[in-house]
Amino acid sequence: MAARFSGNIKNHFRTANTLERIIIVNVSIYLVFAVVRALMKLFMTSLDAFFIPSQWLAVPASLQSLVFKPWTIITYMFYHEEFFHILFNMLWLFWMGKIFTEYLGNKKLFSTYILGGISGAILYIVAYNFFPLFSQSVNYSYALGASAGVLAITVATATLLPDYKIGILFLGPVALKYIAIVTVFLDLVSVSGSNAGGHIAHLGGAFFGFIYILQLKKGRDLAKGFNGMMDKLVAVFSGQRKMKVHYGRSKRDEDFVSDKKAMQEKTDEILDKISKSGYGSLTKEEKEFLFNTSKEK
Repeated sequence: MAARFSGNIKNHFRTANTLERIIIVNVSIYLVFAVVRALMKLFMTSLDAFFIPSQWLAVPASLQSLVFKPWTIITYMFYHEEFFHILFNMLWLFWMGKIFTEYLGNKKLFSTYILGGISGAILYIVAYNFFPLFSQSVNYSYALGASAGVLAITVATATLLPDYKIGILFLGPVALKYIAIVTVFLDLVSVSGSNAGGHIAHLGGAFFGFIYILQLKKGRDLAKGFNGMMDKLVAVFSGQRKMKVHYGRSKRDEDFVSDKKAMQEKTDEILDKISKSGYGSLTKEEKEFLFNTSKEK
């Protein structure tokens, strides 16, 4: 039965889109440790007595610790310890990720989540090693959770579609720009509180999301190098052949580059139009073009 359940999860993961995969990884890691902790408690012992997950998965503020655990700058954004922490993170990721993917595609969603999370970790580490307020806690402080990556996607979506409205309980339709502004403001005024590290990491993710979309509107994709690296890794681990045979007449390199440039220019024009006048101002042809290009990204 366990094997069948595991097989169903693997099959669903293979067929899931990028947003669903990120959520599956986060939830799966949380459930594994939650179940192990619950079982060990029945024997009146603790997982921490044998293995402390946060020491190996959460990102430390201490540079001395980070040197020996560099992978934590990635793993921390997939690790949660509290139920409500992962619940709210995954809900926001799902809501904002759906909107983001509709306009910019799966590849950009993944790079924004990862690079936003890395930006959050870097700002957290820098702040804890720079400001005197954190000098007493820098050696034992660590950050965990998907919040920085989620904030990167949230602010990126709000920067791209500032007047896009979503329904909020008790408030009704609220424009994304106000949601982003309030969220960033709350994090900003909380940087000296009890969860200072978390709020600082949030701001790092939010900053990346904002800058990423501003640069994307100018035709510069800050995640281009990262996406290229990930494509190569996927090709290696999936065993793809390096050489592909194409039948028929192929386009010249000049024509291919010209077509890509024209497509990017048209996409930038549509995104700029959305930013100024909203999604409803697009023509049917523009909506179809944006939808088709998002599937290719």
